[in-house]
Amino acid sequence: MFIQTEATPNPATLKFLPGRPVLAQGTLEFLEPEATKDSPLAARLFEIDGVTGVFLGSDFISVSKGEGEWQHLKPAILGAIMEHYQSGAPVAAEGEPGSESAEEGEFFAPEDEETVNTIKELLETRVRPAVAQDGGDITFQGYRDGIVFLHMRGACSGCPSSTATLRHGIENLLRHFIPEVQEVRPV
Repeated sequence: MFIQTEATPNPATLKFLPGRPVLAQGTLEFLEPEATKDSPLAARLFEIDGVTGVFLGSDFISVSKGEGEWQHLKPAILGAIMEHYQSGAPVAAEGEPGSESAEEGEFFAPEDEETVNTIKELLETRVRPAVAQDGGDITFQGYRDGIVFLHMRGACSGCPSSTATLRHGIENLLRHFIPEVQEVRPV
């Protein structure tokens, strides 16, 4: 098994590509070891001293670190991922408990439903694929008074360039297609 590693714009996060599917659908994010009961892979990664976050996508695993250097953490992470896949254990429990429903916790006024549907379509087709390339995910959280609220996960969470991504990338894109959008904010 050959696992590729890619840097992300977030220096505290690396993206690992195991060359096989990670999740069949959706994404999962774990920010503490106690939350990993539904994912044997995430639990195994949190056993490595220095790992502070695990994000699972369709074909990648993003791992965030606290203290420590990648040169010391990377071999242990690669080993844990390889051991997991060789064990035959599932990446996540059946039905992937803990994955966020796309519509869970969303907020917007009923009269804004058409605008929200356009925002979601633009995020799904133009933003999320690009963000996944960097080891993260951005999902719609809400829309109120011309302000779009987005949830940043994986490598995007805490990334130094995330403000620029929101302001110059996503905000400009949404404003171009939806003049009602005035601002984009992280949740």
